[in-house]
Amino acid sequence: MNNPFEQISAAFAPEYRVNLSIERLDGSIMLTLSDDSGVVAKRLVSEAQRNDPVRLQRVIDSIRLGLAIELGQNPLEVLAALTHPQRCPATTLAN
Repeated sequence: MNNPFEQISAAFAPEYRVNLSIERLDGSIMLTLSDDSGVVAKRLVSEAQRNDPVRLQRVIDSIRLGLAIELGQNPLEVLAALTHPQRCPATTLAN
């Protein structure tokens, strides 16, 4: 997937509503994830992060880890699933 906006949306939908908005003149965007209870995460994504697939995936993984911890999941298990997705099904992560 080459489009970073689609990559971000695909990483968190349908579990969360994904809103991307231009935040700064430097090209940064604000990613807001929400559900029926309200906003669950907000992250500023720089232009450099957005345009580098490796860095963008790290941002996505970081957000997933934070969400999983907030949901009471074991951080070590979540990290293992993020670093070795073939061993741990993606459904175990808070997307």
